[in-house]
Amino acid sequence: MTSITGVSAADSSPDPDGRTPLEGDRANTGRLGDKLFGGAATAAGLIIILIVTLIGVFLIAQAIPALMKNKDNFLTSQAWDVSNPDEMRFGIARLLWVTVSSSVVAMLIAVPLGVAIALFLTQYAPKWLAKPAASLVDLLAAVPSIVYGLWGANIVGQYFKPVGDFLNTYFGWIPLFADASNARGSSIAFVSIVLAIMILPIVTALSREVFAQTPAAHKEAALALGATKWEMIRTAVLPFGKPGVISAAMLALGRALGETLAVMLIVSALAGGSEWNLSLLAGGETFASKIANNAGEFDSPSKTGAYIAAGLVLFILTFVVNAIARIVIERRKAFTE
Repeated sequence: MTSITGVSAADSSPDPDGRTPLEGDRANTGRLGDKLFGGAATAAGLIIILIVTLIGVFLIAQAIPALMKNKDNFLTSQAWDVSNPDEMRFGIARLLWVTVSSSVVAMLIAVPLGVAIALFLTQYAPKWLAKPAASLVDLLAAVPSIVYGLWGANIVGQYFKPVGDFLNTYFGWIPLFADASNARGSSIAFVSIVLAIMILPIVTALSREVFAQTPAAHKEAALALGATKWEMIRTAVLPFGKPGVISAAMLALGRALGETLAVMLIVSALAGGSEWNLSLLAGGETFASKIANNAGEFDSPSKTGAYIAAGLVLFILTFVVNAIARIVIERRKAFTE
């Protein structure tokens, strides 16, 4: 007897597991596809973990011999003299300060500005303006680092001199703005501004996405209770988007910490033996620019190991920053679920 679907009763008799042959075929095909996709995704994740682990192992293996020969404290020393393989004295105190201070100042500029732009695009701007403006901001992320470096060093740096002089004149009593007798356009403070422009698209894009996902019911409820536009944003949009903004800030911080070309082209390295100070109006080198500036010295395992040790610290620093961002994202997922 043939059913309406054209399948005979004998053909549609259930298998021992309770499924008809057609149902079993469909289920088996689905399970096979799921297994293949799941296996590919798992393999990709394991490959990434393996690559990161191998990079860490390589850095540690190459850095340990140089650290064993180091005559100074690697974490607190300000010296960097690796010319004599038997009397190497090097430390990361200066590099750590310049890297962290420039990145933090860039964050202090980029995060409030990025959040403000994201709020304007999602809450205030008309639709005909929001999309082109968002695309324009996102285009900043496509500009190569070397273009930012050349632009900052040759064009904009000269206009930062009055700003640097103002900071030194009125806030010079603060160690961060003390006179460092350095060109204002090649200082830590100026490169922080360039870094802020570079990471602005990251903060803006992620903040814009999370603000746009604010439930309409939350915003309408605030407005129904008599809240103004700003009060609605402050009580509904910002609390909902806070984890996303934090994640965006941490990811942007990781980007700023590892920037090389722009910093190398803008910030002038201090002369060897010069006195170190905390001024943001001084020059210096970050981990990345130090390695790039001295790549020509990689002529022996000991010298190379010293720079790889600095790279290891940068690797750990960026890894910790991105791990914190991931934790914040996971906590947000748990909260929304």
